[in-house]
Amino acid sequence: MTDLLRSNKQTAAGDVECLGHTFQSDQVRREYFLNLLAEKLKDPAFRQQEGFPQGTDEAILAMSDPPYYTACPNPWLADFVAHHGKPYDSAETYRREPMAVDVSVGKSDPVYKAHSYHTKVPHLAIVPSILHYTKPGDIILDGFAGSGMTGVAAQWCAVAPAQYRAAVESEWKSSGLASPEWGARPTILADISPVATFIADNYNHSLDIERFLSEAHRIFAELEEEYGWMYAVKDGARTGKIDFTVWSEIFHCPECAGEIVFHDHALDNSGRVKDTIVCPSCSADLGKSQLDLAFETIFDPATKTQTQRPKRKPVLIRYTQSKKKQERLPNAEDLQVINQVEALPFPTNAPLSEFPDMQMTRVGRMRTTKIKHIHDLFLPRSLHVLSGFFSKVNEIKNADIRKALAIIAQHQFVNASILNRYRPASSFGNSPLTGVFYVSSLVAEANVIDLLRGSINRIKRMEKTAWGKGRNWGKSVFVTTASASQLNGIDDCVIDYIFTDPPFGENIYYSDLNFLTESWHRVTTDPTLEAIVDRVKSKGVLEYQKLVQSCFAEYYRVLKPGRWITVVFSNSRAAVWNAIQVAMQQVGFVVAEVSTLDKVHLTFQQAMSPNAVKQDLVISAYKPNGGLEERLSKRGAAPESAWDFVQTHLRQLPVSKSRNGILEVVVERDPRRIYDRMIAWFVRHDFPVPLSTEDFLEGLRSRYPERDGMMFLPEQVAEYDRKRAQAAQAPQIELFVSDERSAIDWLTDFLRRRPSTYQEIHPEFTVQLGAGWRKHEEKPELLALLEDCFLRYDGKSDVPSQIHSYLSTNFKDLRGLEKDDLRLKAKAKDRWYVPDPSKAKDLEQKRERSLLKEFEGYKTATGRRLKEFRLEVLRAGFKTSWAARDYRTIIGIAQKIPEEALQEDEKLLLWYDQALTRTEADA
Repeated sequence: MTDLLRSNKQTAAGDVECLGHTFQSDQVRREYFLNLLAEKLKDPAFRQQEGFPQGTDEAILAMSDPPYYTACPNPWLADFVAHHGKPYDSAETYRREPMAVDVSVGKSDPVYKAHSYHTKVPHLAIVPSILHYTKPGDIILDGFAGSGMTGVAAQWCAVAPAQYRAAVESEWKSSGLASPEWGARPTILADISPVATFIADNYNHSLDIERFLSEAHRIFAELEEEYGWMYAVKDGARTGKIDFTVWSEIFHCPECAGEIVFHDHALDNSGRVKDTIVCPSCSADLGKSQLDLAFETIFDPATKTQTQRPKRKPVLIRYTQSKKKQERLPNAEDLQVINQVEALPFPTNAPLSEFPDMQMTRVGRMRTTKIKHIHDLFLPRSLHVLSGFFSKVNEIKNADIRKALAIIAQHQFVNASILNRYRPASSFGNSPLTGVFYVSSLVAEANVIDLLRGSINRIKRMEKTAWGKGRNWGKSVFVTTASASQLNGIDDCVIDYIFTDPPFGENIYYSDLNFLTESWHRVTTDPTLEAIVDRVKSKGVLEYQKLVQSCFAEYYRVLKPGRWITVVFSNSRAAVWNAIQVAMQQVGFVVAEVSTLDKVHLTFQQAMSPNAVKQDLVISAYKPNGGLEERLSKRGAAPESAWDFVQTHLRQLPVSKSRNGILEVVVERDPRRIYDRMIAWFVRHDFPVPLSTEDFLEGLRSRYPERDGMMFLPEQVAEYDRKRAQAAQAPQIELFVSDERSAIDWLTDFLRRRPSTYQEIHPEFTVQLGAGWRKHEEKPELLALLEDCFLRYDGKSDVPSQIHSYLSTNFKDLRGLEKDDLRLKAKAKDRWYVPDPSKAKDLEQKRERSLLKEFEGYKTATGRRLKEFRLEVLRAGFKTSWAARDYRTIIGIAQKIPEEALQEDEKLLLWYDQALTRTEADA
């Protein structure tokens, strides 16, 4: 099929051309490729691909819309790339600076809100990056596509309204950027989750909304006729409709074994849970943790077995009557309806899936309430309506409308289940807890017909936007259900830009949470290659790093040299953040910028994690061009190779950054940060680092201009000087002291601004060594740091220039005095200051010898773990051991320190991970 792709345009009225074939209609096209996919699915080798979803051929085919979307690895990716892609041309001129993404933009847009998904980034937040890094026709990839917002953003570039275009162009013009090139960008979306790709396909496929609404209204009329009686209420002669029914768990008193209806005795007048609950039978004061949940034994018609479920009682009905909201206790007629529903045969199309052992079944009261199967999460009334809805939807012949209606149902699965909490004290109303399966003691059983009808409005509101406009919408996006580590069908160096939002350690258990929805489709995620931290599946941070690294290795393989990847990373521990950075650098990416953006909403896991970074982080990285790689292979570990890397790297970095009109520091231009990137580059290529820290820093400052502590290429410095002249003040570096290295950096910044005596430094330095200090890191003595890294004026020779400048500026009586003046010498005596580069080099060499001597002590400390240590010693020792190819020393010392200490230091983790890789390769 690789030579079949010709055009995705309609060639005549009613005709559809796709992959070189002309079809009488889109339905004929779909049937043709479904037959081809059915043949593929019969091939055992096709199904043996790692990460292949778990489901029957029939279920996979029912979800798929080939060749644009398959609920399994898409066998037509090669055709897509062959048609849209352009071979890498090393002679092509391409240069971009990194661009940050504000992920909060567009969260109120109707397209974004049409369907919820875990931590998705709005398409309007992605559009500027796509416009910046690409031009129309460039291929974009997102291997952790989720709900497919990257594809929507790529298509939006062709259909964006005039007002939106004008706003973007105006903003870019004011920032000194050239106008963007509008037009669609072909996009490949991949995700390991079938339900994620199903949503992505619907988002990126056109839909006849008028026809969709007509079918939806017909189905809801039928649902009301067949199931409306389940939600009918009578109040005298008048009838109404239930909005929701509150079900309360029943507990046993540990003192008297009497029953306690949670709703009746645990809530105060405001609807909040009391600190203590009084037993209505014996008046004992009890906390909820002291109560025993009551169970009842029932016959489960789905499994045909006896089973136990929590004993629940309907305690409140909220209903609408004559457009007025009313509340009352359930009466005999209400209870009769509930019993009638429960007596109905079990729906034949309801899922029977049993929950596998997973993190989500070990938390959120899932075990407490003995939830074992998907249908256990639904009360009978909800299960019948959902099943009835799906039966009607599956009868629709138009696949686009059928899938869109399925989407609105799965949007409401959680709200229709017993995970929907009754929250009388909340101004936001009833809702499930996000990011976890949590079964509350008070369940709000919603009117599922109304729930589904409400989702229709989400689709209807999209009609007023640019979504789906244009006859080519959906024809330039291919969706595949596969791991980002298995991008089969995509050749090397063909992708022009990657935007990706990978899993954040253990913040979200994607396959666990998606199991509920996927069970209704009967196609579920194979979690083997899922890149998360999951103790149940024996995936720690190191396993997570390896899984993520395999995905980034594929990204690196398919991306063109010199092109960019944007990684949105949210709310995780420092260890996981370092795992992402190390994984990217290990495969060859070079980080050019890390931007932080405040998070607006927190999920359950984000809020509860004590080590969570309460920010979104946006990483901009690039794949070095082929020329740099070739020159490195020829020169090897020579100083010229290091300066070649620096020259290339500085060219990729932003010249300046500003926020709200205030000039900011470009952190990646810091000399030590540049050195770290250079080290990672050489380590990744299995070369020893050709320059010591002191030689590198001295050479860097002699080769390149420095401004405000940042390094520039000669051709960049004039632009920075212009921006600096327009700013009210120099950019300020915010230093947070957490270890010895950051303490030295803080002292350097402090003494550069204010050469001071020990007595002046000590109080301010002590304040810095606060709660943020790393747990296992030894706290250094101030005097030792000063003696190791700085110089003290003894009052004998001429006053050093740094001290002279500071005193002349800040003391009126010392202004105009020469450096040999006795009064100036007296005031300058015993002040510590930052040495000039030549003397700094001598101090660095002396300090490194001291660090390595202490590292020898760590090596001989056999048979015991290091409870406290100096990270600077470990970094110096690991670096030296790497140069000597002594990988076993690195591994041996790493095993002596706590795992979290290793994972939370990016530099140590880099050396250790590479040492493991080399040792395994040698074996």
